Amino acid sequence: MEKFSKLLESIIFSPSKNKKILLLKDYLRQTQNPDRGYAISVLTGKLKFKSIRNVDLKNMIRSKVDPYLFDLSYDYVGDMAETISLIWPLNKKKNLPSLTNFIKFISQNRKAEVLNFLSDVLDSSNQTERWSIIKLITGGLRIGVSERMVKLSLSVYGNKEIESIEKIWHGLSPPYENLFNWLENKQKKPKINFLKIFHPMMLSHPIDEKSDFANLKPEEFSAEWKWDGIRVQIVIASDETRIFSRNGDDISHSFPDLKFFTKTNVVVDGELLVGKNCIPSSFNDLQQRLNRKKVSKKHTELYPVFIKLYDILFHNNMDLRNLSFIKRRNFLEKWFILNKQERLDLSEIMSFKNWKKLKELKHKFTDSKFGFEGIMLKKKTSPYLMGRPKGMWYKWKRNPKYIDAILMYAQRGHGKRSSYYSDFTFGVWKENNLVPIGKAYSGFTNQELNKLDQFVRKKTINRFGPVREVEKKVIFEVAFDSITKSSRHKSGIALRFPRISRIRYDKPINEVENLDTILKIYKLKN
Repeated sequence: MEKFSKLLESIIFSPSKNKKILLLKDYLRQTQNPDRGYAISVLTGKLKFKSIRNVDLKNMIRSKVDPYLFDLSYDYVGDMAETISLIWPLNKKKNLPSLTNFIKFISQNRKAEVLNFLSDVLDSSNQTERWSIIKLITGGLRIGVSERMVKLSLSVYGNKEIESIEKIWHGLSPPYENLFNWLENKQKKPKINFLKIFHPMMLSHPIDEKSDFANLKPEEFSAEWKWDGIRVQIVIASDETRIFSRNGDDISHSFPDLKFFTKTNVVVDGELLVGKNCIPSSFNDLQQRLNRKKVSKKHTELYPVFIKLYDILFHNNMDLRNLSFIKRRNFLEKWFILNKQERLDLSEIMSFKNWKKLKELKHKFTDSKFGFEGIMLKKKTSPYLMGRPKGMWYKWKRNPKYIDAILMYAQRGHGKRSSYYSDFTFGVWKENNLVPIGKAYSGFTNQELNKLDQFVRKKTINRFGPVREVEKKVIFEVAFDSITKSSRHKSGIALRFPRISRIRYDKPINEVENLDTILKIYKLKN
C-alpha cells in the first residue's frame, strides 16, 4: 500500500503525460505480481467494492471526530477522501498490508469486519496513504490517468505495440499475470475468444466546416446518417447474442428482445434505436429503455428496439479490422442479405457529388424529425482502428439550438472540480413560476467557473443536502441538439446534450424563455 500511495502522489504532481507513463513503467518494473496487476486494475477502474458505501465512511469518521466539525470541513473541502485524510486523528505510523492483501480482505469479508479492518489501516497510515485507501475503495481516483495511458505504460514496459495490448485487453482480468508473462517474454501472447469479449471501438472527430472541407476530397469519403441512438457492438454466435455499450459494458440484459441468429459468427458495429419496422422514433423514447435492470413486457411492446448496422469487425474466424472501410462494408452487406432479421437494418450509404450537395442534404433532413443526428464521413480506405485516429472518420452534427434559461440550483462537481460548484440546473418561466428544464456542467472557462462558484457561495438561499438553491439572477444561453416531450421532467420537456454556450450577466430575468413559447416553437404543444 505504501508503494502504491507514493505512485499516486507522484502522478498527481506530474502534469506531463510522458512523465506519468515513466512513473507507471518504473512502478511495474519495481513491483511484483500480483500487486502490480491489482494496481493496474484500480487505475483502470476494473475493481469495485460494493460492500462499503460513502455513508459507511462518513459514519466511521464521525465516530472519530466531532461530527459537526467533519460536516463543516467536508462542506468546505468538497472531497470526502481528502477531508477524511486530513481530519483523521494522528496515530503512530505502522506497516500497512500489501495492496493484494488489502484488496482480498475488503472483497472477501463481511461489512462489519471490513470496517474494523479499514479503521485499523487508516490508524496506521499517513495522510497520503489515507487518501489513497479511501479513493481505492470509493473508485474515484481521477488523477489524470486514463485507461489508454495505462496501456501505453504497459506497452513501453514490455516493448509491445499498444494495438496488440488493446486487442486482448477486454479478454484479460485482474491481476493480469498472463499479461505480464507475455510482456516479459515468459509465454506467448494470451489467446482471446473474440466472440466472448468487447472490442475497442473506432471513434470520429468533430468536423470543422471552416478548415476541414478545404483539405478533404469528397471522392475519398463515404457518407451515411449519424443516427440519434446509442452506439453498440453486437456479438452474434449461432443463436447467442451479446450487446456491448461503447464503454464495453455488457448491456444484453437490458434488451432481451434483441436476439439474432447467424449462419456465420460475426461481431458487428451499429446504433441501437427505438422504433417500429426499423423506423426510428425520438431519443426520449429510447431513454425509456436505458439503464433498466428489469425490463417489463410493457416496455418492450411500447418501445421496441432495433439496430442500424454500419460496420463489421469479425466474420467467422476472420479479423476484418485491417481491411479498408469499403471492403468491410462489402462483407457486412453480404452477411446482412444472407441473415436478414426483423430487428436488424443496414445504415444507408448516401450518394453525393461534392460537399455543397452533402451540406444541402444535411440541412434538409437533420432539421426535421427523421431521427438523424447528423452525418458521418468515413474515409473509404480506413481500417477499423481503436480510439480516435486522425483523418479517418468525421462526425458532422446538426446545428445546435438555443434557449435562454436562468440558473436555479448548483451542486459540486467531481474530481478536479470537487471543490467547485460546477453542476448547474437551469429553468424557464411557466406562468409566474420557474421550472427546471435541464442540467449542464460544461461550456464555460475556468475563469467563468470561478465567478459562478463565488456567486453560488454568496447567493445561496436554500440547501437541500448537497444541492444549493441560488438567487435567480444569472442567465445562461443554453445550447442543445434537440428537444422532446418528457413525462419524467416537471417541465414536460427534455433537452438532448445541453451545454452552456454563454453566461449572460447583462440580461434581465424577464427575458428568460417562457415554457409555453418553447412548446409552440418546437411544435410540442398538443
